[in-house]
Amino acid sequence: MFKALADPIRRLLMDALFERDGRSLAELTELVQDHAEMTRFGVAKHLGVLEEAGIITTRKQGRAKLHHLNPVPIQQIHERWIGKYTERAGIASVLLQLKHVVEDDPPKG
Repeated sequence: MFKALADPIRRLLMDALFERDGRSLAELTELVQDHAEMTRFGVAKHLGVLEEAGIITTRKQGRAKLHHLNPVPIQQIHERWIGKYTERAGIASVLLQLKHVVEDDPPKG
């Protein structure tokens, strides 16, 4: 799963499916080509990696194969790896702000 999420093109594809689910390979190829030079075959390979990881599912509709985002694996990652660390984020945020005040160093951003 982490390998599938590591590639920026695959994350772009996931973002596109998040915005509007049920896109065809042709639609996704056109979208990717706006950001990177890539063939239809290359986009299909990236979609295959996402499908193998369970991040997307496909469904045939007539002659088209539509791609859908599967949020379950992402939620599982969040619960296992992110959720437990964000519980402490409030304390870390306060300590970081205190550090900036004490060091007279305004926070960035």
